[in-house]
Amino acid sequence: MHFKDLNLIDPLLRAVEAEGYDTPTPIQQQAIPYVLDGRDMIGCAQTGTGKTAAFALPILQLLSKTPAQSQRRNIRALILSPTRELASQIGDNFTSYGRHTGLRAAVIFGGVGQTPQVDALKRGIDILVATPGRLLDLMNQGHIRLNALEIFVLDEADRMLDMGFIHDVRKVLKVLPPRRQNLLFSATMPRDIQELADSFLHNPAKVEVTPQATTVEKIAQSVYFVAKQDKRELLELLLRDKAIRRVLVFSRTKHGANKLAKQLTDGGIRADAIHGNKSQSARERALADFKAGRIRALVATDIAARGIDVDDVTHVINYELPNEPESYVHRIGRTARAGASGIAISFCDSEERAYLRDIERLIRLRVPVVEDHPYASNANAARPPVQERGPRPPRNSSPNGQNSRSSAPNSRSSGSSSRSSSSSSSSTALPSRSVARPGAGSSSSSSSKSSANYESPSTLSLLAESEGGREGGDAPRRRRRRGGGRGGGGQGGQH
Repeated sequence: MHFKDLNLIDPLLRAVEAEGYDTPTPIQQQAIPYVLDGRDMIGCAQTGTGKTAAFALPILQLLSKTPAQSQRRNIRALILSPTRELASQIGDNFTSYGRHTGLRAAVIFGGVGQTPQVDALKRGIDILVATPGRLLDLMNQGHIRLNALEIFVLDEADRMLDMGFIHDVRKVLKVLPPRRQNLLFSATMPRDIQELADSFLHNPAKVEVTPQATTVEKIAQSVYFVAKQDKRELLELLLRDKAIRRVLVFSRTKHGANKLAKQLTDGGIRADAIHGNKSQSARERALADFKAGRIRALVATDIAARGIDVDDVTHVINYELPNEPESYVHRIGRTARAGASGIAISFCDSEERAYLRDIERLIRLRVPVVEDHPYASNANAARPPVQERGPRPPRNSSPNGQNSRSSAPNSRSSGSSSRSSSSSSSSTALPSRSVARPGAGSSSSSSSKSSANYESPSTLSLLAESEGGREGGDAPRRRRRRGGGRGGGGQGGQH
């Protein structure tokens, strides 16, 4: 199938051809006809499958063929995105695809001054790509009116949920005109997202090009068991391979990303870091250098990397495994974009074995282990030895077979001491059981989760970074965890 077989108008076909595209991806083949027919739709697709074009192309066609209701340009399509990087990427795509249509698109997000964004809105636009906080901020100031809206797109809905933006999304939905076309895209469909979809989608078509939250088949995956202190040297060893031309390295913390990028640079490897504590200009500069090939390695945290769309990323390296298996899927999807092949390498230390087990359960396959590397022996030595446990003694009996209560009838302290000793001996035996199976490991991850700069999607509801904090207009609301009190779950990092 070719794009011309999807009944796209000539201006769009010329733009697609100029971008070098000829064959639509599966999500584009299935979604574009539904959108052109005016249907509401749910699209379940992994990152890197071409889903932006799956809604951008038909939206441009619908707006081009339907005349505006007034002479002044009004916002007729709204695309809501969780992060500023992704919003910028979507805006660039609309500009590229719509270059021959005469339609105007603008992007707004927090973390930067609002004056240029307000000026663009005053000049009049047809398509608005926005993050939730800045959108609500400018709406409250009277700079944005959505009464003429015809199409609404909620992109990366699962990430909206993770980042605590769902309440903002509901606020936006309340002010939209009732008659409109609705599109929702999400890599996964947890219950909360399904309930949200049911609240505003009307008889939606559903497009699911791959099973939810599965890895891209064309990505060659492998894992290296390595002690934490040896990870950097192993990374530098791997980067001696010139075949790793453009690599995205994932760190779990912002501080770790900075430190690793500096160490790589000091070692002669051109690298930079991208994360939530960096200014928008610094993030854009690092991403531009990575795209242009001026740096070879980009060290990123999970949320900062959301929306990175760089062609020809040859490798993704998980320097630290994510504590949420879905994040692994999103990470490795940064390679193998739009049907290309790619390679994903993971480093796993003794504290991350449980994370690896959860990842393998999600993707339903065993990640091949690379055992032939210089640091394998250190990784094995770091694992606690498996201890054999003797038979458990009968309850309420002492080692010599007598009843423990009768052996010390006049001493409460001896009974207490006996119980304490028994508890102590039991607790020392448990860790050895938890590492009995290679690759499964102990789930002792509390030390890494409690780090003040820990950065993972599950903690993003506590701190806002994606949109530059409250003054940037996009701080996500706090979400109380089920079954937990206020302040539970440790500190969240910024994205």
